[in-house]
Amino acid sequence: MARQTVELSLFWRTFFLLALLLAGGVFAWVQTLRELEFQPRAVEAARQTADLVNLSRTALRTVDAINRVALLKTMSGQQQAVRVQPREPGDRWESYATDRFTQSVTDQLVSQLGPDAVVARSVNGKPGLWVGFSIERDRYWLQTDPAHAAAMTGSTWFVWVGIALVATLLGSVVIARLINRPLRELSFAASRIREGDLDSRLDENTLTSEIREVNRGFNRMARELAKVEEDRAVMLAGISHDLRTPLARLRLETEMSVSNEEAKRNMAMDIEQLDAIIDKFMDYARPGETAMRPVLLAQLVDREAQAFRDPSQIRIQSRLAIDLSVLADDTELGRVFSNLFENARRYGRSTDTGVAVVTVSYAKTGPWVIVTVRDQGPGVAPEKLGELTTPFFRGDAARTAATGAGLGLAIVEKSLQRMGGSLELSNAPEGGLIARLRLKQAPAT
Repeated sequence: MARQTVELSLFWRTFFLLALLLAGGVFAWVQTLRELEFQPRAVEAARQTADLVNLSRTALRTVDAINRVALLKTMSGQQQAVRVQPREPGDRWESYATDRFTQSVTDQLVSQLGPDAVVARSVNGKPGLWVGFSIERDRYWLQTDPAHAAAMTGSTWFVWVGIALVATLLGSVVIARLINRPLRELSFAASRIREGDLDSRLDENTLTSEIREVNRGFNRMARELAKVEEDRAVMLAGISHDLRTPLARLRLETEMSVSNEEAKRNMAMDIEQLDAIIDKFMDYARPGETAMRPVLLAQLVDREAQAFRDPSQIRIQSRLAIDLSVLADDTELGRVFSNLFENARRYGRSTDTGVAVVTVSYAKTGPWVIVTVRDQGPGVAPEKLGELTTPFFRGDAARTAATGAGLGLAIVEKSLQRMGGSLELSNAPEGGLIARLRLKQAPAT
């Protein structure tokens, strides 16, 4: 089995690459800023706390024992942002160091206050930033608000990173659209060229020099293709006129000069065959102008089937709804069915009866109508199905003696493409060739 590959448009490919690049840059900057912010905040927080401890220690040292008690009561008031109280032997405390930041603050405080300093995040169940210090033999706790010694929280970082990522995605969308706009215009113009609109032109005054050169080259190519198409039409018209004139004279001379009726009939058939081959060449090389309008499919199929009246060679069964309407060029679509019926008459005959039984049916899928033309013949070798629409190709080596030009299915495919449709060929499981025509459904009136 062929390996399934994931297909991405150029816009989404550019978007994902830009988003990945910018998101990586955002995370790199976030990590850099965190590292740059981490150590200075720890040092500043430790310095401010150490200043409070030193100030409290100095204040307590400058008063006697009696006034020290009064000062402690004053500094332990409930309304104070900083509280100092005696440190009892039975106090229970939890270490302040729980992560990198608090460990750094603890280390800085110990280095500034001395090795006997204790840094805790709770004492006797009361949370806060507690710093234990000593004055001679007395030991004290200083409690302060831990908020000034806290790093930026994880939720805050997530908010800023989320904002940066959203901005990254929006920026990626805008940049990807700007990058791919000229390529999208080029793709659209190329598709119009493929459909036969050789008047498509691109802007040659764009600011981007590379795109400007590409657009100029594309416009030059379109002008050359238009000139080639015009020259081809003139040449084919001349060839058709120059060949048919001597063929007409040859047929007239044959009918007048040949006395053997069988020889005359065979020569007339050969001349008709040559004339039909010229028609095939002209159909295949016909310019791409089409007049799209609603066409009643059942009427058109019946009209084209009238040309194949010999029941000993082909029988056509139509199972199309009377009111089934498609958007197509009446002449082009008639040529499509005529070539399919002719192909079935030549190569789709049953091996039992020698008659080509052709069934025309349909199905609707959304805005499309899928018309199926199936014969009951031997079908085509699977490896040759893809080549059936190649000009001058015949699916069976035994058909090299056939009287056709090998252009029938090539004309069918090209005509459908001019009308915005498509052709798919396959073998039926029970035998026979199936041609599926994808046509636009005409809007309801």
